[in-house]
Amino acid sequence: MKEILLNNVRVSNTTSPYHQQNVYILIKDGVIDEVSTSPITAPNAKSIDTDGLWVSAGWLDMRSTLNEPGEEFKEDIASLCKAAAFGGFTDVATLPNTNPTVQTKESVHFIKQMSAFTPVQLHPMGALTKNAKGEEMNEYIDMHEAGAVAFTDGIHHSWHLGVMKRAIMYMQKFDGLMVELANEKTLDNDGHMNEGVPSTLMGTRGIPNVAEWLAIQKILALLSYTDGRVHFANISAKESVDLIRKAKADGLKVTCDIAAHQIALTDESLSDFDTNKKVWPPFRSQEDIDALWEGIKDGTIDSIVSSHTPQDTESKRLEFDLADCGILGLETAFANIISNLPQGISVDTIIEKLSTTPRSILKADSATIKEGEKATITVFDPFHEWTFEKKDIQSKSDNTPFIGTQFKGKAIAVINKGQLVEA
Repeated sequence: MKEILLNNVRVSNTTSPYHQQNVYILIKDGVIDEVSTSPITAPNAKSIDTDGLWVSAGWLDMRSTLNEPGEEFKEDIASLCKAAAFGGFTDVATLPNTNPTVQTKESVHFIKQMSAFTPVQLHPMGALTKNAKGEEMNEYIDMHEAGAVAFTDGIHHSWHLGVMKRAIMYMQKFDGLMVELANEKTLDNDGHMNEGVPSTLMGTRGIPNVAEWLAIQKILALLSYTDGRVHFANISAKESVDLIRKAKADGLKVTCDIAAHQIALTDESLSDFDTNKKVWPPFRSQEDIDALWEGIKDGTIDSIVSSHTPQDTESKRLEFDLADCGILGLETAFANIISNLPQGISVDTIIEKLSTTPRSILKADSATIKEGEKATITVFDPFHEWTFEKKDIQSKSDNTPFIGTQFKGKAIAVINKGQLVEA
């Protein structure tokens, strides 16, 4: 599309000189040609001028499961990009847990090239260890030079502290980032939900908070020794927030995120044994959710992710204890956060954790709303009320408990690589 005109939109972009201003934006051939506080005349442009729209730098999701290659029946690159665009994401960092595992420069190239011409850019993360088993280091420099933005075992906890120590130290050669889903396997009871009163009443094995925060405590001690960079993914426990807050105060190079759905439901909601609510980490208590919001407010929590994990019907239509973990997240991440936003936290704060901060953590290309910059933009309405229906699911899978939910806040369009996709 040659020209796109955004009329009277509010800018939420802390790196832009137009932050918190209402402006008119003309985009030509994928580049921001003009930004003005006065109307712009562009008769040949595709115009977006619905009242009350906001714009920001394109949102970057730091954690989505990609099932291509290996399990394309759950999700492939095309459907993942469609789900991301619907949810307002111009960029998505993908986990390495495909088949085969993303652990070579060729596999990194494959993902980048397959998404090169879509309106959503995928940023592959390479496996921290061989086949994500936690036992042996991979070739990080090869993957880094091919475009891997970070290294992680994805859905698995990296249990071998010796391997983690060597990996962190090795990645310092190029200031690489280790992403860790914290879990002390020997303490999680092979559980299926949060350990608490609801799990006891349901007769289901529970996963205690200590399984998460003790793993974080160990890695923080390791980080203090090695002086590397670590990002904790999907933290969910109150104690985890406290530990990371202190680590930051102590000067450690640590960042973290939460999954958007984590603040939408508590463990009490699982009383209906809906397997679409079986996620990892599990839905915790209201006390934990309150701590997550406090972490967002004071900056302890750096980013908010979708934790998009497609599962097919055969993986979910089972007894609760047998069903796989996972929930769709790209289509509903923004809506879940805004619909539950407490007083004292602004929409601008949420947008920063969806856009600017993730780009900084992953050292992705910056996206700023000003003249001469590439147009990587998310258009959204934080006040739009809508009902999420099955037809809104863009993924190949449909494992979500939010069908029929009345939401507030919706992505309206994404602009990236010269393409406009309206949700």
